[in-house]
Amino acid sequence: MTKEAESPLDERIVLVLRHLGIARAHIGARMTPDWQGLATRHSDLVASLTLVCPTAIDPNVLSPVSSRLVVFTGDQGLPAEQLRMSLAGLPDATFITLRDYLGVLWADVVADHTQGVGTAMLDFLQRADLRHGVKAVALPEGEGEVAGIAYRICGAGPPLVLLPLALAPAQWEPLLPMLSAHYCTIILSGAALGVVALLEDRGRTGYLRAVRNLMDVVHVRRGEMVLEVGCGSGVLVRWLARHTNGANRIVGVDISRYLLREAVALARKEGLADAITFQEGNAEALPVPDNSVDVAMASTVLEEGDADRILAEMVRVTRPGGRVAVIVRSIDVPWVVNLPLRAALKAKVEAPGRMGSGVAARGCADASIYRRFHASGLRHLTLFPQLVAVTKTEQQFATFQQQNLSSLSPEEIDEWWTAAARADAEGTAFIAYPLHCAVGIKP
Repeated sequence: MTKEAESPLDERIVLVLRHLGIARAHIGARMTPDWQGLATRHSDLVASLTLVCPTAIDPNVLSPVSSRLVVFTGDQGLPAEQLRMSLAGLPDATFITLRDYLGVLWADVVADHTQGVGTAMLDFLQRADLRHGVKAVALPEGEGEVAGIAYRICGAGPPLVLLPLALAPAQWEPLLPMLSAHYCTIILSGAALGVVALLEDRGRTGYLRAVRNLMDVVHVRRGEMVLEVGCGSGVLVRWLARHTNGANRIVGVDISRYLLREAVALARKEGLADAITFQEGNAEALPVPDNSVDVAMASTVLEEGDADRILAEMVRVTRPGGRVAVIVRSIDVPWVVNLPLRAALKAKVEAPGRMGSGVAARGCADASIYRRFHASGLRHLTLFPQLVAVTKTEQQFATFQQQNLSSLSPEEIDEWWTAAARADAEGTAFIAYPLHCAVGIKP
């Protein structure tokens, strides 16, 4: 890894812009870690900032660019409520609501609202160009990589840099023809960005301990075939390939071509390309034959679709005597926020479901997973909750903190930071989130 690739993310993005000869650019993004450093430490480089269904916003972080900010959000669920509260502190920002829409992390926002988002975004960008005079550039179309960040260029005009859209399968692709007709559009990707960075961080730290506990119950035997449904960036199947030392056939299935591309690249980088097969597929209709795998596992996937259909598919593809193993988030169980807060505020920030990122209408993120396992016909069930603690060294801590701060009052935010400073000094700061885990055997 180069020295530049070990730099903070915002510095690496700046290196990409400098490499391309860009002094100022429009930015489109979703995940807070992608854009936060640009907004706070390099706001002079940000001609405008477009946020598409962010999970949370801290007005203090966005204040340097608030007059150049547009936020798209759905009008359904807790994230929308939190965003409305946050944006009240940014009166000069532009707020666009997508009607009857739940902007969860896996929502394919641009694909679902291509014309509406595209038209509004172009209107906002063109007004920003008139105010700030962004210089047009004409770069050769193609691809490259700088400081571990991959880029792809299309179109000509004022530069528009697009960062990943969380778990959205289509990402920005449906909008690229519209945007590149007016802008030099630069799409950034790689393991340091977006939900890939979050999944990789999660799969290397406290969350991996929860997965290890689950797999200890499964007890994968030499030669067995293991399927991960919703493999994402492939961080867990790569761990499993190393853990089993190549003694098992391992398959990862995901609906997102974007995530699968990243998963293949990361497996190749770690020398595991031959140990894992990645395949595009919908968890509700797995492209896998009946009774063909020994272990079917899914980690925080049943929240994102029809949980009963996903579970039924996992049972269908598992051989008799094989095991089905699932982890889901727990919006029905309190969190643990280990900061010295007064009782009322502590109860508020630890409330069940407060820091969730939404659940699909037929999804499962609660203890009903245990009943669903029994109803699916699985037997010899092992059912158990777990707590996963994250500290300030992990990206998830900053994400959870941001989600909490976005819905606190100014007085409560001050109390949070005072308590966080004290816990940091004592070395006792952590946030722990709950999971429900289940393993069953197919008769």
